[in-house]
Amino acid sequence: MKRIYEKNRSVELRLLYTGKRIAAEVGRLAHEISSDYAGRELLLVVVLKGAFIFAADLARRIRLPLTVDFVKLASYNGMESTGKVVITKDIETAAAGKHVLVVEDIVDTGLSLAFLLESLRSRGPKSLKVCTLIDKRERRRVDVSADYVGIVCDRGFLVGYGLDLDESRRELPAIYEVVNSPSGGLNDSPM
Repeated sequence: MKRIYEKNRSVELRLLYTGKRIAAEVGRLAHEISSDYAGRELLLVVVLKGAFIFAADLARRIRLPLTVDFVKLASYNGMESTGKVVITKDIETAAAGKHVLVVEDIVDTGLSLAFLLESLRSRGPKSLKVCTLIDKRERRRVDVSADYVGIVCDRGFLVGYGLDLDESRRELPAIYEVVNSPSGGLNDSPM
């Protein structure tokens, strides 16, 4: 267990995926994507804020010409999804006629991803696929899946490698499960 102190309260974290494991998954995903899109250019649509670290590592390992753009969605309040998704920062690159690959840190309830895919489909991309580092199916509320998956995770609230707990812990080089939080515990029940 790793204990981190926040405002005189401790947060216990349990290591789930080491930096070495994450790097191996990123390499595998980059190889698969490079093979599948050989001879084509990709538009990576990176979902902020959580996917920025994963996307940077992935983009450096993909062996194709890339354009990278960013979208920011809001659907969480603390550690729970509100069920309502809004775009707070849209992509600036036209998606029409392009091979678009959405890069996500984690697919959890699927609500944000489904909303984003619907928005991007309406813009006429040549193809539209999803790459996620973590596929957490336990709380899936809509039928949505990723085409490229790094790690399938059963449950838990995860932090590190871009994933956050109230905007903190993104910088951790591995992925941890939050065992307890300053708010007195976790509620993993779906809304």
